[in-house]
Amino acid sequence: MDPFLIIIIVLVLIIVCLIIYNLNIYKKIKSYSNINDRISNLNVLQDFLDTIGKDESVDNKLQIINDILIEKFSIKYSTIVVFNGAEYEIKATNVDEKHWDTMKNLHTEDLFKDSIETATPKYVTINGPDEKLNYQKSEMGRAKSAMFFPMYIDNIYIGYWIIESSMPHAFDNMDTSVLGVVRENIVAVLKTVSYQNTIENIYRIDKNTGLNSAEYLYGKGKRILDKYPQSSICMFNIVNIEEINEKFGRDIGTKIIVDTSNTIKKNISSQYIFVRYMGPKFAIAFSDVDIESVQDFVRGLKDDIENIKIAIEKKVGKKQVTVDVSPTTNFVLTTYYKGTGLESVTKKLEEYLDDCDKKESNINCI
Repeated sequence: MDPFLIIIIVLVLIIVCLIIYNLNIYKKIKSYSNINDRISNLNVLQDFLDTIGKDESVDNKLQIINDILIEKFSIKYSTIVVFNGAEYEIKATNVDEKHWDTMKNLHTEDLFKDSIETATPKYVTINGPDEKLNYQKSEMGRAKSAMFFPMYIDNIYIGYWIIESSMPHAFDNMDTSVLGVVRENIVAVLKTVSYQNTIENIYRIDKNTGLNSAEYLYGKGKRILDKYPQSSICMFNIVNIEEINEKFGRDIGTKIIVDTSNTIKKNISSQYIFVRYMGPKFAIAFSDVDIESVQDFVRGLKDDIENIKIAIEKKVGKKQVTVDVSPTTNFVLTTYYKGTGLESVTKKLEEYLDDCDKKESNINCI
């Protein structure tokens, strides 16, 4: 056989072997890459779960999660926008505030409407230095490429997550399946914190006293209390309010409630939580204070409240006499321990006030 031909055959065999070897190496690298992606995703998911458990407001949790995404995936800009039932609001972003109106109205852009309708991500980029992304307004030039991810809970569209880069074609080689998993994790977090969000925002301001309602105690109030190992919870009732309403009218009863509220406001620290619990019942949460320390203070409060006097002109027989109307109160105290059910604690206090003798006027610890 021709030696030259033998050399060519040997070279071809070597090349084929090298190709096969390189293909095997490529497969292994890709496999390792996939494993690393999975590990990264698990790490991100763990960070998400850790964030859910933090003693933070819903908005703070979502901002922390957004910061995690920016760091873990080396993203320039990341924005989470949610429809709250009335309007679209930015839940988390690192985009300058002057661009927020644009970022929370991307659902109105024709560019992204198909993405929302089909539940598929949308990738947009530019090719030339003088171009800009279609959704950008005249003042926006910071982003040169973007990926838009619509979000759904139980097939109901709830908003979107958008990532942006200042470089053109920045996401050409980005694995959308990985980001899809991240999007689902964001949705899972939104579902998980929805109850907390409801509790944090359901409270109302009482129009007569200006105090927060009891729901405030279970949302934002609880987060304040849980900064400390234990706190004291006080609840009291104006026990003679019905009698005052019957004898002198509801206007006087309302004034008694308002004067009681104002008396307490003047005497307690701003670090304590004071709410109108229900009707003539009020609750005070003394953060990081034990019951023994609270009792003397509460005794003073009780005296101050019961020294309130409203002078009423009343006809007795043929004479016009002045009658002083004052509230009578009944107090009950207990300890709240961090992380336990605050609603169970207040229910126990409420039941005590409801079940005790109607004329009881004391300071009790249970």
